[in-house]
Amino acid sequence: QVQLVESGGGSVQAGGSLRLSCAASERTFRKMGWFRQAPGKEREFVATILYVTWSAQSTYYADSVKGRFTISRDNAKNTVFLQMNSLKPEDTAVYYCAADSSLGFGFDYSITSGYEYWGQGTQVTVSA
Repeated sequence: QVQLVESGGGSVQAGGSLRLSCAASERTFRKMGWFRQAPGKEREFVATILYVTWSAQSTYYADSVKGRFTISRDNAKNTVFLQMNSLKPEDTAVYYCAADSSLGFGFDYSITSGYEYWGQGTQVTVSA
């Protein structure tokens, strides 16, 4: 059974940094991303990395995190990372790793239905 295991969440003051990791079992996914969900809000897209070819990857970010967050991937370890810098209180949420075997179409990398597999989530809390 496919598993996505997240780690790296925690509490930090505004302006600080955290690095999330997501290790995927069993297979290499062509699309791996991060979403987040704050209390009382819908799950929203954060970033994704598309494994276009063996040597070419594309990354996409939500406008709210551009310039502050960086998504990367270690193909050998089947792990995706989310480096989060200059954190703000509004970044507080449960962060979920997501993966899919297909690259998909259009902008489906930014919606939850574009991913088949999900991690259990990791809490990120940013205090003012």
